[in-house]
Amino acid sequence: MLSVEEKKVYMLLKSVIFHYHGLDDQEKKDLDKTANDLNAHDEYQWAMNFVATDYITAFDRARLFLNDIIGDYQKEKRIELINMVWQANNLKGYVTEMEATAMLKLAKDWNVQKELIQLVLN
Repeated sequence: MLSVEEKKVYMLLKSVIFHYHGLDDQEKKDLDKTANDLNAHDEYQWAMNFVATDYITAFDRARLFLNDIIGDYQKEKRIELINMVWQANNLKGYVTEMEATAMLKLAKDWNVQKELIQLVLN
């Protein structure tokens, strides 16, 4: 069972990446499903409010927030989070350049760039 903090991380990470180019219907459905699967409805609403506070700065603010928390996670957990968001983006059949750039920035922050590149190549 995930803690409230972990649920916030999952929901914010997906939300901010999906909002990077504008949230589409398929991404909204994926966020809804994730919130249901994790029993994270409050955290989902928190993440959506986080993004809505200032859409333009949402990624940079989320990056700071996530780096403060995820920097203490084990490497395997950081890889799992990058993989989760990569797989979620692939549900629609493609990943935009903006989304890929955002994920690369996070992977660099979390020192898992090589692992993300390996995921992309597979």
